[in-house]
Amino acid sequence: MAAVVIVGMQFGDEGKGKITDYLSERADMVVRYQGGSNAGHTVVVGGEEYRLHLIPSGILTPGKICVIANGVVIDPAVLISEIDGLASRGHDVSGLRISPAAHVLMPYHRRLDEMEEEARGANRIGTTRRGVGPAYVDKYSRSGIRIADLMDEASFKRRLEVVLEEKNTLLRRLYGDDGFRFGEVCEQYLGYARRLRPYVADTVPIVNEAVRSGKRVLFEGAQGTFLDVDHGTYPYVTSSSPTAGGACVGAGVGPTVIDKVLGAVKAYTSRVGSGPFPTELTDEMGSRIRDKGKEYGTTTGRPRRIGWLDAVMLRRAAVVNGVTALAVTKMDTLAGIGTVKICTGYRTPWGTTTDFPATPDDLASCEPVYEEMEGWRDEEIASASSFETLPTAVRRYVSRVEELVGARVVLLSVGRDRSRTLCLEDVF
Repeated sequence: MAAVVIVGMQFGDEGKGKITDYLSERADMVVRYQGGSNAGHTVVVGGEEYRLHLIPSGILTPGKICVIANGVVIDPAVLISEIDGLASRGHDVSGLRISPAAHVLMPYHRRLDEMEEEARGANRIGTTRRGVGPAYVDKYSRSGIRIADLMDEASFKRRLEVVLEEKNTLLRRLYGDDGFRFGEVCEQYLGYARRLRPYVADTVPIVNEAVRSGKRVLFEGAQGTFLDVDHGTYPYVTSSSPTAGGACVGAGVGPTVIDKVLGAVKAYTSRVGSGPFPTELTDEMGSRIRDKGKEYGTTTGRPRRIGWLDAVMLRRAAVVNGVTALAVTKMDTLAGIGTVKICTGYRTPWGTTTDFPATPDDLASCEPVYEEMEGWRDEEIASASSFETLPTAVRRYVSRVEELVGARVVLLSVGRDRSRTLCLEDVF
């Protein structure tokens, strides 16, 4: 039995999609357990780039069962676009399974996301305005519409009529918006239902049977640990739980079935949106890393904020997720920099600490304590075919990350393509 959860240990965008794609060659099933189309995974296979928002990255490997579980909020238009896009490029999507318990993102969710974010003014969170937050609000206020409702025309119409009246009242009275017409929304979404119906199945027994029968199952989340609604830099967080514990809730499996938790770590740090970021680089070095690493949001195209690697964050993430091993990505992006830095502690108004602060206000007051290390050149890393053939400076950097975090690095990404991934130890 091998059930592996892949989690981001920073603010998201750690390269989880690439790691999932790489591991799915040996996996039997890939399960997306939370988030929505506000997240995106960019994967490069054979020089071709794919941008996925809802479908698990494992879909690029033939013969895999790819599950969108109950913890995901699904924008049907985005999902159908991904299905059609993959099919047009010759990929078989017949292995896709969609949970009937997953919630549906509706057009009023997007409108509310836009208007709520605008209303925050200088206190904007930095949402992608894709409607995911308001969709989760409806889920927890028990007024959401699920895939199961969408599949039943009579049920969908009843629920939509009630919810739409409520949302239109809110939009008109609070924001002066015209709202939505019942007939237009109903017709549009019933059309989506016809397209998605072949893929809908009760995913809980499907996933659990795969685990019980000894299949290799990957659980893939979106975003990262410090965007988790409970453990992140609240309120600058997402609306769900991308941490390892979220895999159990979002996919419907018990915690005892999880064998390993693989933490994805970018060789530096990036963040999209607002919120504290102690190691942020606002100078030429930050711009250099951003441009070389193509650090622009898969979903929005927004430039990501860039900073040096923060080992204080990583230690907290390792504890929160129960991380058993690490996958380090984007080592090639740091090539060509004479001296690279790792944050090993914080200077705070109350003294120096190696512990991650409990609140974002405390984090905002922290100054990083850096350890400097020798850099490496592009040509040294481009030709590496194994860990042993990497330059000494890279191996020292990896070893130092292992020491600071307390977990072994088992995968190392040295380029964008799937083939530029070095396997140091067998994940399964």
